[in-house]
Order: sequence, then C-alpha cells, then structure tokens
Amino acid sequence: MAAESVNHGRRRFLTASTVVVGGVGGVFAAIPFIAAWKPNAKAVAAGAPVTADISKLAVGEQLTIAWRGRPIFIVRRSEAMLAALPAEDARLKDPQSTVVDQQPEFAKNGYRSLKPDILVLVGSCTHLGCSPKLHTEVQPEPWDSQWKGGYYCPCHNSRFDLAGRVYDGSPAPTNLVVPPYRFESDTRVVIGESEGAA
Repeated sequence: MAAESVNHGRRRFLTASTVVVGGVGGVFAAIPFIAAWKPNAKAVAAGAPVTADISKLAVGEQLTIAWRGRPIFIVRRSEAMLAALPAEDARLKDPQSTVVDQQPEFAKNGYRSLKPDILVLVGSCTHLGCSPKLHTEVQPEPWDSQWKGGYYCPCHNSRFDLAGRVYDGSPAPTNLVVPPYRFESDTRVVIGESEGAA
C-alpha cells in the first residue's frame, strides 16, 4: 500500500478558515453583551444638554424647561430689575454668592449670569425642593412689605431676589442653583454645558 500523502497547504487553509469563522462568530456573539453595557437612550437623554429657544421670551417673562428631571427657569430681566439688585444686598444671606457649588465660576457676579438680562436657575428651592414662583411686580406683598420682585416659595415662605439670592430669615439655606449653561447664539441657550465647552 502506498502511503497517503499529506497536503500541508490544504491543512493550513482549513485551520486558518476555522479560526477566522470562529473569530467572526465570537465577535457577533459578544455584540449583545457589549451593547448591554451602554446606557439606554432614556439615561443618556436624562443627562444630556438641552437647548432652549429664547427668541420669544419677553422682558419680565419666564420660560421653564426640563433638564435632568429638574425644572430650569430662564428669565429675561429688564434694566429696572437689574438696577434694583444691588439695593437688596443688605437683606440677603449670601449676596456675593460665595457658597461653593451654587453656580459656575462665570456666574459669580452681581447678576449671577453670563448676560445681565438673562437669568438661568434650577427651579427648586434649596430648602426642601419645592418650586418657587416668580413675582416680578415691585409692590408690597404679604410675605415682604419691601418686595422688589423675585421668587417666593409657597411651601415654607422662602424668598429669593431676581438673581436667585436668598433673603435673610428664609428657611432656604442657600441661593438658588445656577446650572452650567452657555449661549449657542443670541436666541439659544444650551443647559448642561458650561461656557467654553464645544
């Protein structure tokens, strides 16, 4: 009997083909497991930046949008509102906004904003998280006979001025929070990205 000849080239081809097919199969089998590690669309949307169109926001009006499950207040302030802010400093707990994590660095100014006329705040009272209401009228109110406009929280009577700074005697311990934000244009505000971010 003649010895069977071994075809080494064919053997190498079959071995390489088996390895390639097994590798491709392994990649396809791993895809569902790798995909499970990524956050779902709802989780991504919850933390993703949101854009607000403020082109129709009139002076003295507020626009409320949602970001990370929290209300965000955007207010267009008038020159008179801005002029009244420094006069309230003596009545405030933290007029210079020195408490850390209350606002980004760019908002550590008397207006607590990038542009003086546009105020952006997280719409949750720093006392127990109720939503304060905007009262822009400069007139005596039951909660403050010297009211110059601002936010009043009806849950426990916390008061904030038109820069979101808390008044002395309010249950709220700190100013309303200024979220990170930037202006995409004169009429569009991006909440969730700080000034200078791409």
